[in-house]
Amino acid sequence: MIILKIGGSILTNKDSQSSEVDAASLKRIASEIKRSLDNSEKELIIVHGAGSFGHPPAKKHKIGEEFDKSQYPEKRLGFCEIQNEVKKLNMFICEAFIDEGIPAIAVPASGFITAADKRITEGDLDLFRRYLDKGFVPIIYGDVVLDDELEFCVISGDQLIQYLAKNLNPDVVVLGTDVDGVYNKNPKTHEDAIFFEKFSSLEDLDTLEGTTNVDVTGGMVGKIKELLSLADLGIESKIINAEVEDNIFKVLEDKEVKGTVISRGN
Repeated sequence: MIILKIGGSILTNKDSQSSEVDAASLKRIASEIKRSLDNSEKELIIVHGAGSFGHPPAKKHKIGEEFDKSQYPEKRLGFCEIQNEVKKLNMFICEAFIDEGIPAIAVPASGFITAADKRITEGDLDLFRRYLDKGFVPIIYGDVVLDDELEFCVISGDQLIQYLAKNLNPDVVVLGTDVDGVYNKNPKTHEDAIFFEKFSSLEDLDTLEGTTNVDVTGGMVGKIKELLSLADLGIESKIINAEVEDNIFKVLEDKEVKGTVISRGN
């Protein structure tokens, strides 16, 4: 079983204030995944970020922050707006995958997951197992869910990876981002940025001067924290650059790809 996360910055123009899909990137990624599925039998779960579809309305409505009861109707509509936007992105992704011949099936987090103080508390994954058993490729994504303490919150794709992996015990966990892995500072703006081949503890985070994508879901530091919790369970993961052609195909085929390994081992 492989869990593959595709970052919203790869699939959309994340800096845009409007919802824009990167159609060329999406088609290429779908093609690489199809080639790998044709090459060998594997169980695959796709997780994708919200990008320019989900992040702007999440910031606008401040979902996940405490609010006065008088604001409930407004917050409730905000919740619906965000859910609708991320569903739109998921529709584009599923459509591209289906066009490539991938049996992609959407499984929205808002339909079966609940949280408390922004952490997942419940989510029956029996449906995931049944879809996998029948050869489907389940696709889940960063979403809004009901929160027992805050009423509503955003659940990132990175937290979904942690929850899925902890409960389904995959053989491989991969995060496709817009950089080669973890650097001590943004490699897009700093030529002297240092690349990390491996991260093994929270203490390593002290060496980071910043993150590439600081957003409502925590950026690179948030990704590393979620993956370190998996490393505690013996599940190794890798962060790679999904913008590099054939990287996704290679990693799905267990071939060498530049990236940062998150593991507790030496």
